[in-house]
Amino acid sequence: MIQKTLGLLFIGLVLLSQSSCVSTTLQQIREADSAIRDHESIAVLGRLHQTNNETEMNFVNCVAEKTAQGVNSLNVVQPQAFLDSFFPWFEPKTAPRRTEELLSFLETPILLKRIRDIGLRYIVWIDGQTERVDQSGTMQCAIATSGVPACFGFLSWDGESNYEATVWDVERALTVGKLSSEASGTSFIPAIVVPVPFIARVQSTACRTMADQLQGFIAGVDPEPS
Repeated sequence: MIQKTLGLLFIGLVLLSQSSCVSTTLQQIREADSAIRDHESIAVLGRLHQTNNETEMNFVNCVAEKTAQGVNSLNVVQPQAFLDSFFPWFEPKTAPRRTEELLSFLETPILLKRIRDIGLRYIVWIDGQTERVDQSGTMQCAIATSGVPACFGFLSWDGESNYEATVWDVERALTVGKLSSEASGTSFIPAIVVPVPFIARVQSTACRTMADQLQGFIAGVDPEPS
């Protein structure tokens, strides 16, 4: 009887693990042609809204790191290094919000010199966030008579990551286009004595797909129709 119960539990956990997979949706809108030379670099930044809805810094750092890796890697100025180098021009109160405002920045001699020093060609602004929605279930944990903690219950929730990247061409002071990366998935934590989490990695998936898109988009390679 115990073996049968454990067998059913194992099958259930396998089914749950398959259910925690992540689905993605990608979109691109190109407004101008793009290309990048070997000596040129890009900066990946999070939109600064001065509100609680600012893009998570860990996601911005993830996209910057992934874009700088792989066979199609680009030269990426890491977000914090860029902000430190260009302080205070890209702080929440002073950062340009439109390409028209970038023109006035390019008229500032010290700023223009720093841009040329690092070969900055594109600024990528990322906007969005990851949210946990539709949580359900309960779980209770207590200390058993043996002194060992034991948990019983079942928790599930949906995770949604929605991000959009706007690509500015610094050299031409125009918007090249926009990319979006959306990921969603359901996570589970069943517990019969020991909690066994099956987590849908929606944010890391959105990061990877966003970075892959950026590499091709900035290099001027549009995705093939699906």
